[in-house]
Amino acid sequence: MKRITRLLAAAAISMAVTVPAYADTTLTVHYPMPGFFKDVMDTISKKFMEENPDIKIQFASPSATYEEGIQTILRQVGTAEMPDLTFIGLNRLRMIDERDVAVDLGPLIKQDGNMAEQGFSDTILKLAQVKGKQIGLAFATSNPIMYYNADLVKAAGGNPDVPPQTWDEVIALGGKIKALGNGVDGIDFRWQGDDWMFSALLFGAGGKMLSDDESKVTFNGPEGQKAVEVLSRMVKEGGLPVFTKSAGEQAFAAGKVGFEFQTTGALRNTIKNVGGKFDLRTAQIPLLDPVNGKLPTGGNAIVILTKDAEKQEAAWKFAKFAAGPYGASVVVPGTGYVPNNELAAKSADYLGDFYEKNPLFKAGLSQMSRMIPWYAFPGANGVRVTQTIVDNLSRVVDQSAEPKEALDDAASDVSGMLPRS
Repeated sequence: MKRITRLLAAAAISMAVTVPAYADTTLTVHYPMPGFFKDVMDTISKKFMEENPDIKIQFASPSATYEEGIQTILRQVGTAEMPDLTFIGLNRLRMIDERDVAVDLGPLIKQDGNMAEQGFSDTILKLAQVKGKQIGLAFATSNPIMYYNADLVKAAGGNPDVPPQTWDEVIALGGKIKALGNGVDGIDFRWQGDDWMFSALLFGAGGKMLSDDESKVTFNGPEGQKAVEVLSRMVKEGGLPVFTKSAGEQAFAAGKVGFEFQTTGALRNTIKNVGGKFDLRTAQIPLLDPVNGKLPTGGNAIVILTKDAEKQEAAWKFAKFAAGPYGASVVVPGTGYVPNNELAAKSADYLGDFYEKNPLFKAGLSQMSRMIPWYAFPGANGVRVTQTIVDNLSRVVDQSAEPKEALDDAASDVSGMLPRS
């Protein structure tokens, strides 16, 4: 009897040693934009829980946008409502860092020791760093591309096999498509919501948001003026109406718009919504400076918030799984985002020949060499700055202000929102 007791005690000790610290742990996860990510999150979490039965993933109510997401998280800091992990827009990681909300992943990466072997190269890791500090792991990244209705392009006299290479060509062909009549518009340019698509024009012209020391607004310089002039010409010459985001998406999917410019992340939904209504094509977005022009990197990173040591171990395991090769193999075909994990991009077990079988996804992939960080404004007014830029872009689109006037007004207002040294 004593021997049995000793064996049971030894077994109990063995179990205590081998059962991970995160056993029977529940992680609450928050994410934005359920229209893009709900199915993706459900698939990834289900697979993760199958492989890690001692960790349960439950989701907090998702936020409609990145801006709403960051504001929700900042309101919940220090409360029981704050999730254990969240997915933050890449241009909002700075806000999280300035408030010291996120767990620094640097020690976890150092402890892990083999991030590159898991597909996380230094280049990939830097996508979610702020001044060298690892705030998160890049989960889904995108760049802006051209979607076009090949049937309308052909009807307007264009060659759908040779899409426009410059904004002049886009605007000219957009005007011809608008002239087809029957309620057809030439262009939908996704300027609403945030400053990302303005950044595409600005960075594409070789411009920057602020000076190198971040003390002065520079987006109203020559490059910014070219950017808003192009936006104005889209309206005056290219057939760009005053669309809301959803109205533009619906009109393009219905075959009533020639060109749509927005994130690669919308590709899967666009393919589904278009169905067989017309011949959908994609191509690279034109750059105002084809030599020096760059493109903003959209998307988000997974960020660990929990300060609980046991939960952190489980959260780190989930973060690497979601941002790892399996997660990327779900995100890319499920959305249109470009892969953030080198193993996923190269391995036949994951994305392998995906791009050859799905050529519409190639446009975003082909632009990866031009991707630079989506600029994050310093200080506490990041969301207000973004809204100020959007509000003034709306004046260009509805033609209530001249492009230079709207841009200078935006620059003046943003200057007053920057932190003072």
